[in-house]
Amino acid sequence: MNPLVVPLTDHPDPTAAPDELVTRAEADGHRPRFHFVSPAGWLNDPNGFSHWNGVYHLFYQYNPLKAVHSRIHWGHATSPDLVTWTDAPVALVPSDSADAPDADGCWSGVLVDDHGVPTLVYSGRRGDQELPCVAVGSADLTEWTTDAANPVISAPPAALELTAFRDHCVWPHPGGGWRQLIGSGIRGQGGTALLYESPDLRSWSYLGPLVVGDSGDRETTADDWTGTMWECVDMFRLEAGAGESETVDPDVLVFSAWDDGVTRHTLYLTGRYSGTEFERTAAHRLDYGGRYFYAPQSTLDARGRRVMFGWLQEGRTDAAAEAAGWSGVMSLPRLVTRAPDGTLLQQPVPELETLRRDHVRLGGFVLTDGERRTGLTRGDQIDIVADLQLEPGAEAELVVRATADGTERTVIRFTRPDDPHADVTLELIRTASSLDPTVDATPRSGPIRQVDGHIRVRALVDHSALEIFANGQPLACRVYPTRTDAHGVEFVGLRGRAQVHQAESWRMADIWHAPRRLWPEL
Repeated sequence: MNPLVVPLTDHPDPTAAPDELVTRAEADGHRPRFHFVSPAGWLNDPNGFSHWNGVYHLFYQYNPLKAVHSRIHWGHATSPDLVTWTDAPVALVPSDSADAPDADGCWSGVLVDDHGVPTLVYSGRRGDQELPCVAVGSADLTEWTTDAANPVISAPPAALELTAFRDHCVWPHPGGGWRQLIGSGIRGQGGTALLYESPDLRSWSYLGPLVVGDSGDRETTADDWTGTMWECVDMFRLEAGAGESETVDPDVLVFSAWDDGVTRHTLYLTGRYSGTEFERTAAHRLDYGGRYFYAPQSTLDARGRRVMFGWLQEGRTDAAAEAAGWSGVMSLPRLVTRAPDGTLLQQPVPELETLRRDHVRLGGFVLTDGERRTGLTRGDQIDIVADLQLEPGAEAELVVRATADGTERTVIRFTRPDDPHADVTLELIRTASSLDPTVDATPRSGPIRQVDGHIRVRALVDHSALEIFANGQPLACRVYPTRTDAHGVEFVGLRGRAQVHQAESWRMADIWHAPRRLWPEL
């Protein structure tokens, strides 16, 4: 990610009143309680996400100084279960030397196992230049030393006119050594992932663009526009599961579409990677929330699961976030699997169900025009699961964060066309989510594949964080109700006939209890 640059002279003493920012952040009613958030200050991209010796390690872009996108460090937290987290010492700090390649920030990257040595590959920034750097860690991943060889790539490829050059995906090559993708963009063509190889993570040879986008062939506002630069590239393979065809292309290339400082949305390409080529078959939206699920990173854990985190950006003003003392939320950890047609399915990891409390269950009921049904758990920290079946032409809503008079309400709408084979449209309507006119209320929507109009929906509400999963397709977003009684939940029938086979809800427990520090210690 490309933050602003703060001069070294603006770097305050981290020992001065370290907890005032935390106190301010914890007092904000919009701050999530079962999503991962930094102690305070600024959070953006997940980095170095790994399952190392039975422990999940989540590093992340962090500014412990204030809630603004500048002077980026690497925060670090650990978890045994992807649910409860412990803050670890800050892993990477911008160098105090003005000549160092990371003098102005330590930005997005990955953690790899270099023959037993934990090694970070990240983008260091100095001035307006971002270059790959390396740091090696202690056995417990709590102490890190930057490499004397930094930057390990001295300049971007000279033959290309690039829009940017940062963020890393690194993996061991089956033939020995390493391969790396660096996010970039070729001016006049589109975003790209540049491929490199190395015998030792220090000496890198450029192999060429793995695949190049097509940013010029559609409107920049299109949901599948691929951007002028690809941030946070992440390539992985999902092998065929039981009952799946071996002919489905197994490889996935995830990237976040960026354009001249504007974060757009995250997409993924399906295809087949071999050697120096990625033969793409199709492009898809990863999350219907657009920029609200950005810069994701995944790992393969010891159970063989592909687990992914993404950054849930703010939807309020920068000034509001800074006044609150914090900015940015990590998504809930997601399991990524593959549908029979090769597209991705996503669901929260099942471990999150340990946070459920006070189960409520509603039996089946029918929604017709104007009919309403309440009875599920009210609140701003809840988990809702429902099985719906819409007849052709039917439209129904699940409403959350609603006041009794309806002044504030967030609407999750499902619309099935008259064509029985057409996709259902999932739409998040935030026009009445907040009485604050400065927060973003742009609608978000996308198609949901269905059979006989059946939709299994899960909605997780965590104060300002909202994540919706419908038949495995996610939509993440942010909402900021102003009224403290915006806790209502209801189903509403708009037209046609919608059957709710059953609906369940739970209150979700907090994952944060002990006081947190901006500069955690062991």
